[in-house]
Amino acid sequence: MYLTSEVKKNIFSEHGKTAADTGSAEGQIALFTHRIQHLTGHLKINKNDKVTERSLVRLVGKRRRLLDYLKEKDIERYREIIKKLNIRK
Repeated sequence: MYLTSEVKKNIFSEHGKTAADTGSAEGQIALFTHRIQHLTGHLKINKNDKVTERSLVRLVGKRRRLLDYLKEKDIERYREIIKKLNIRK
């Protein structure tokens, strides 16, 4: 499994306030980014996997909505997470 509880704790401790802070926008965006990178790698190998492609599109949309929310609430946090995760605007 690519996303174990240890990996999740590491992501949330690095990008959230604490390892137990799983609801922060930054932690969720970082988790979605990790999942998006994994699915992108999978689709490079399995080009005809339409179910995974649909899941990837939905995840990108979720991350975009969270980024838009964060941009409205606190532009500095938005800029920081974009820079940290190397996400295009």
